[in-house]
Amino acid sequence: MSLRRLALTPAGAGESWGEGLRAFLIFLAFPPFIVPVGAAAEVAYPPVVPGYELAFPRDEGSHPDYRIEWWYVTGQLDDAESRVKAPQGFQVTFFRVRTGLGTDNPSSFAPRQVLFAHAALADPINGKLRHAQRGARTGFDLAYAREGQLDVKLDDWSIRQVAPGRYVIVVHGEDFDFDLTLASTQPPLLQGERGFSRKGPDPRAASYYYSLPQLAVSGEVKVGGSTRKVSGQAWFDHEWSSDYVDESALGWDWLGVNMTDGGALMAFRMRDRQGGERWAGATMRRPSPALRTTSPAEAGEAQTFGPEAVSWTPLKIWRSPRTGVTYPVQWRVQVGDRRYRVEPLLLDAELDSRPTTGILYWEGPIRLIDEATGKEAGRGYLELTGYGGKLDL
Repeated sequence: MSLRRLALTPAGAGESWGEGLRAFLIFLAFPPFIVPVGAAAEVAYPPVVPGYELAFPRDEGSHPDYRIEWWYVTGQLDDAESRVKAPQGFQVTFFRVRTGLGTDNPSSFAPRQVLFAHAALADPINGKLRHAQRGARTGFDLAYAREGQLDVKLDDWSIRQVAPGRYVIVVHGEDFDFDLTLASTQPPLLQGERGFSRKGPDPRAASYYYSLPQLAVSGEVKVGGSTRKVSGQAWFDHEWSSDYVDESALGWDWLGVNMTDGGALMAFRMRDRQGGERWAGATMRRPSPALRTTSPAEAGEAQTFGPEAVSWTPLKIWRSPRTGVTYPVQWRVQVGDRRYRVEPLLLDAELDSRPTTGILYWEGPIRLIDEATGKEAGRGYLELTGYGGKLDL
């Protein structure tokens, strides 16, 4: 389902008072309804090109001229019970889409920008994944993505910067809630070529991309009327693009890991229509005595790897009992001369986001095993897209 062809039901200029009121009430309710509204107008989306200098906190905010953008946080949390057994995983993603619709429509209801959000809480102890999603056009101070500093809101879900290097996430699902504070312990990790991240042989398939690894997490998680204090570590990604996926790509596999030694690893591959590797990349930050600093100049050395140095080999397949889609949930990932085994903490981590973004994907907490030593090297998240059909952004 193409996001370029979707928007929440629009109300145009010249609408009757009754129609306008109905549209306003629908908007206030943040419905899940997404309907076709015809082809998007020709819009000049800015390209992603090398040489752009990312600046903070400016680039933590929204970039509304670009076609698509997302703020993505994953992490693993401990409480009194899970320290004995297994950690909980959490993820929340806010998407902003410039639709190309309503550009000449003065109505505040025109769906020029649309927000979507996904959130999930993974419970490996009980083998359960709780998840929620929502979407709305921006406007009326109820749904927005601010520029200049991270501040994104979708009804009663939000992610925002409250102080330098400090962020708060609030999510209310039907059967879970979390209110988490994230604190930076390292400077931003620029992916690719100083933040210019290639996604295919064609350099136009690219994004601006940085990460915040090793975030310290504290806060509360509520499930079934029970509220628990939690702490842990998280990984934050922020990307924006106008041509993220080229026509020959089917989807991607992605991995973000907070390493036990204080370093960080991000690896991905784009798959072609036959399931082969179309492109791949990785970034590894190695620890240093000065790593826990806010100065990029004093951070641990970061090394970027191109397609020739990154490989993904599936080791175990899981089949969804709901959709029948199969996902390779265990992997051997090689980055340079290092080989790791990716082990899922929860097999059933499929998210059905067809009511909002139109796709199925698998996303769950993992641990990373160094195959040279057999020891745990880090913990993080694995994301698998395009296994239920071509990912159309």
